[in-house]
Amino acid sequence: MSDHTERDALYDEASGLVAIGEIEGAVALYRRSVELDPAYFDGWHALGMALLKSGQVKEAIGAGLMATTLHPNDLLAWTALSQMYVKDGQIAEAEDAKGKARILSLGGKVVQTPKDGA
Repeated sequence: MSDHTERDALYDEASGLVAIGEIEGAVALYRRSVELDPAYFDGWHALGMALLKSGQVKEAIGAGLMATTLHPNDLLAWTALSQMYVKDGQIAEAEDAKGKARILSLGGKVVQTPKDGA
């Protein structure tokens, strides 16, 4: 099984666990998915949300930051990160993340991509 096939299988299994409320089990599987592929945006985003649900807010913020680093123009990633910061009482950081989400919701970009595709 390729790393991506295994990564995707772990992600899918974790998502199934979230659906039935088995958050701790999902966290472990999402962690394994991003260990296999550290550039796996969906895994980091889902890991952050699962960690937030399980009350592991500091770790959730770390995963949320990885997601926004990998996809800086993803509206949901910034919205989720803002929620994580609010839960942690980091209001200035939450407002900053919320501002980035607002820019994206209005069709703007947080990070401009080069025109030449480089």
